[in-house]
Amino acid sequence: MVALFHLDSWYNNIMITIDLDSAEPLFSQLMAQIKYAIETKQLKPLDALPSIRQLASDLDINAKTVAKAYQLLERDSVIESKGYKGSFVHPHANKNIQVDIKDWLNQSLATDVEKYRKAGITDSEMRAAFNLALSCRSN
Repeated sequence: MVALFHLDSWYNNIMITIDLDSAEPLFSQLMAQIKYAIETKQLKPLDALPSIRQLASDLDINAKTVAKAYQLLERDSVIESKGYKGSFVHPHANKNIQVDIKDWLNQSLATDVEKYRKAGITDSEMRAAFNLALSCRSN
């Protein structure tokens, strides 16, 4: 099943398509399409985005899914939240959509893993240390 949403009234007829049967997570699909709208200049810096509740309702998906997409886009400085005013396209979004944080993370981890292997640390020891580090993180 595919959910379509046209951001007609506010956003120059932008269409967001969510494929509910895709293996790609819904939040990831939403992020990719918002980034694409920015890249193709359908959304411009400082343009307002629909509220989390509104977009979730229009796409008929869980609000937590939209919230996760917005949170990750904000983390990457693609959008910015202005409290009760809503979410907006970040002023530097065009530059920031080119950054692939997953690629950076994978490269950083690969470099670190290689360094640890050269030091004689086993994969099992690395996994245990990584899991411990993840469990000790503070929020």
